Amino acid sequence: MYKLIRPILFLMNPERAHNFTIKALNIVSHIPFANSIIKWCYSPKSPTLERNLFGLKFKNPIGIAAGLDKNAECYNQMANFGYSFIEIGSVTPRPQEGNKKPRCFRLPKDKALINRMGINNNGVNSAANNLKKNPPKLIIAGSLSKNSFTPNEEAYKDFEKSFSLLYDFVDMFVLNISCPNVKNLAKLQDTDTLKEIIEHLLSQRLFYDTHKPILLKLSPDLDEAQVDEIVDLVLSCGLDGIVACNTTNSRDKLTTNQSVIDAIGNGGLSGAPLFERTLERVKYIYEKTEGKLPIIASGGVMTPIQAQQLLEAGASLVEVYTGFIYNGPSFAKKIINHLKKC
Repeated sequence: MYKLIRPILFLMNPERAHNFTIKALNIVSHIPFANSIIKWCYSPKSPTLERNLFGLKFKNPIGIAAGLDKNAECYNQMANFGYSFIEIGSVTPRPQEGNKKPRCFRLPKDKALINRMGINNNGVNSAANNLKKNPPKLIIAGSLSKNSFTPNEEAYKDFEKSFSLLYDFVDMFVLNISCPNVKNLAKLQDTDTLKEIIEHLLSQRLFYDTHKPILLKLSPDLDEAQVDEIVDLVLSCGLDGIVACNTTNSRDKLTTNQSVIDAIGNGGLSGAPLFERTLERVKYIYEKTEGKLPIIASGGVMTPIQAQQLLEAGASLVEVYTGFIYNGPSFAKKIINHLKKC
């Protein structure tokens, strides 16, 4: 069915298609018995794939990456499609519109997307209110970032504010300091600046009765020396894990006509071209840390076999996003059934 629907969606601007899909999912969820039917069709039971990580029980290792549910509006619908966790956001303390439109582009020949959304979202209060009103049926990770107008030297204040406002409503946190679409955000990966953010959040966490894990999302564009510095910092500070990776500025090995790429301009690339880089990064971090640091693999997963490869390379969990857009609502089910056979 999705093979029939996707061409219609792909006639729309990607951002418009995204917003239409979110609204459609919310409408369908209010139809009597619709949620139960969708869950029966798309969410296979998989007790052999259950895993405990960070003190949380994941019903399977497959989740949705940040960016799809920016404002915590459709997380339970993703649970019906078989996903065990989702990153909502990234959220910022204050609402922000993001970058100028158009800001999202498909590369169908490469099964990829380029976006320069600029972390557009309704603000952390909106996300917290949605989570409060609609109790989640899956594990929620809150992806945090700073407002684009906040100077880097004050970024820790933005992270602290969102952290405190979301603490009672999510199960874990991911620090997004590597989005290529916000000016100067990637500079937060400088270890001195990053250490300040991490230490503030860890000290704030001490005041809560419940320990909630904090992970750091890395850019795939870092070289090995930079990765080594950040991983050493994560280990020494006591963060709970790594998300590898974010979108990339690279345009290597694309089959889309170069004139089309040039016309699109800057933005983070996601989808199939990112997979090999994600796999290499997961292997590297796993070997460097001797498997002591949990890794959530994110980037380029377009097939069930690729999800399996990332888990075998050392990832504890795997996130999809662009793969969901190109493969449709049955994608998680296909991955889960494949992993069960393995």
